[in-house]
This record gives sequence, C-alpha cells and structure tokens, in this order.
Amino acid sequence: ELECDALCKEKTLHRVLRNVNSQLLVVRPDLNVAAFEDVTDQEMQSGKGMHFSIHCYKTTTPLAGMPVAFSVQVEDKSYYMCCERECGKMIVRFKEGEVPKEIPGESNIIFFKKTFTSCCSRAFKFEYSMERGMFLAFEEEGCLRKLTLKKLSKDEVDETMKISL
Repeated sequence: ELECDALCKEKTLHRVLRNVNSQLLVVRPDLNVAAFEDVTDQEMQSGKGMHFSIHCYKTTTPLAGMPVAFSVQVEDKSYYMCCERECGKMIVRFKEGEVPKEIPGESNIIFFKKTFTSCCSRAFKFEYSMERGMFLAFEEEGCLRKLTLKKLSKDEVDETMKISL
C-alpha cells in the first residue's frame, strides 16, 4: 500500500501554448529553437511543432505544483523539452525521444505547473523542478520571442512567464 516516490504519469493533455501576446509556441528542431510566433489558422491546421502533449505526473508533494513534462511532434518525430546548463546559463532544449512513464528522482524534464495569479485560472507559469525560482518565459532576441528560463523574484508578476493553455 506504500506509494513510491517516483513520479508516475497520470494523464496527458493536448494543448497549444500561448504567451500574453496570443502568440503560439512553435518548436523548430532543425534550427534548435523554440519561440512564440504569430500563427495563421492555416498554419495551425498543419500544426507542425505547435501541438504539445503536457504529461501530468502524480506527486506526493502537491504544494510545489503539478509536475509536468512537455513533448511535441514535428514531422514524424517526437521531441521532449528539457533544460541544460551551458556556459553558466540554463538553456531550454528539445531532444528527440519520448517522455518516460516513471521518473525515479530528479529530472531535467519536469516543471511545476502553477496558476499565474489567483484571479487568472486559465493562465499558468511553469517552474523548473531542479532550480527553484526559475520559470519558463520568453525573451526578445532580435525579432524572435525565444523560450527561455528566467529567475523570478519573490513578489514580482512577470508577464513574460504567463502561458495560457
């Protein structure tokens, strides 16, 4: 009757991820980039790299938020989101492969889903499980709004971290 500490996949949601500007997150593995873009209805029908699977895991610590992992289909391949340290900075990457059914300990693919604000139940922020206070966000880089990890100071509300499902 004991519950193991491993995170076990509970359900999978299929969603597009939008930022505050109503742009969709689009993954382009060939360019090794994920960015929020304006997408036409026609492009959305084809759905290349923008229809995400959000894998929800059971947790024994619900206060941290719902543990989730992200994957996306591009062409006929599946990619999962993870974070890696590069030159002292955390980078969001998409790697080819499947999200595991069970995660025995810490993992660089897990994010904690939290409501963005108490009055905004349809928008969320996603905290990286291995580094408290680091959230998925977008960052202006030239004309791109690139997906990144960003530090949030305690009582701050940062619109770049607001993601609607």
